[in-house]
Amino acid sequence: MKRNRRISAVAVLALAALVTGTGAGFAATTAPSATPVAMHAFDTAPATATAPTRSFQGTLPAPSGPYAAGEDVIHLTDASRLDPWVPSSGPRQLTVTVVYPAVLGTGAPAPYMTLAEAAGAIQHSKLPASSGVTPKNLSSVTTHAFDGARPQRDKYPLVVLSPASEDPRMTLTSLATDLASHGYVVALVGHTYEDSGETLANGQTPPCAICDDPALDFDSVAASRALDVSFVIDQLTHGNTAWRLAHLIDKHEIGMAGHSLGGAAAAATMIADPRVRAGVNMDGTFHPAPMPGQIDRPLLMLGAAVNHAPGGGDYTVWEQAWAALGGYKKWLTVAGADHFSFADLDLLQEEAGFPTSPLSPERGVVITREYVTAFFDQTLKGIHCPLLDGPSPNNPEVLFQP
Repeated sequence: MKRNRRISAVAVLALAALVTGTGAGFAATTAPSATPVAMHAFDTAPATATAPTRSFQGTLPAPSGPYAAGEDVIHLTDASRLDPWVPSSGPRQLTVTVVYPAVLGTGAPAPYMTLAEAAGAIQHSKLPASSGVTPKNLSSVTTHAFDGARPQRDKYPLVVLSPASEDPRMTLTSLATDLASHGYVVALVGHTYEDSGETLANGQTPPCAICDDPALDFDSVAASRALDVSFVIDQLTHGNTAWRLAHLIDKHEIGMAGHSLGGAAAAATMIADPRVRAGVNMDGTFHPAPMPGQIDRPLLMLGAAVNHAPGGGDYTVWEQAWAALGGYKKWLTVAGADHFSFADLDLLQEEAGFPTSPLSPERGVVITREYVTAFFDQTLKGIHCPLLDGPSPNNPEVLFQP
């Protein structure tokens, strides 16, 4: 069964009850998964769902590392490639949020997204006014990132993040700020025309061009994202032209993590681009599953137990991928998690007053941050992390497979 074809970042906030099936809402705590992408949930939310009456005020958890998280938003244009979804728009344009280790107490609080991006997310998810979520308060979610903050003086590994299908790049902000606080430069890539809207350099925020295509080939989307990511890596590792602080990046230590379809894109990028030395797939189906010999570098598979433990709907696909991997690898499942436990979405849903997965959203954020950071510490920085050696009494929800 295909699950979660489309849920945008804010659609999740609209749900008081969730249903399953292709074209229906998500219930990743009970439904098997065969597709790593999100779908519109609100369209099929039961009529009995009760919207909150209070105004939504979202706050992401503060980073746990010793550094502050600085933030810059940059706009890149790949002159060598027409946009794959809207060729008439010209060369591929991307908006990227770069989060970096910064000095505490510098910079100004960064918005979660632009007003136009927030309005696009609300419109895309058909979120009613009665939800209490508005463009203003959605864009003002507290991120604990700071625009223009003074950078720490050193070189740091680069980690690229790719979000779920139809989810804008900001849905991985809480992971990005935490990685930055532990000494990483993080690039959140907005895949233009693939989500509710990314504000481009010209100020326009185009809507999704592929979201309503029932015949969408996810292998092609993952491959296109791999091209996006390789281009972003090119731009960030060749001088300071694309980003004023590019000198902070250790171009020899590059990793990538993605949620859902973004996880598939991480694997696709590793196959296509040997510069990506380590990857993380968070609760995503592989599109396609790697073949033996294609990925011989470290890969972490981190997913909801209901989908990726034995008997889960996506277990067979992950088992096939696991057998093909040739490098250091870990397969972890999280009991009680749903598809959105690995991004900001369950936490925002809770803050909007709606039910969430059996795993508390706060635990989902903590687990995701701890294991992804530990994996990159071990594979990019060479720091042994006992957390990856086996089950931890501090994280009883995390099960090691197989």
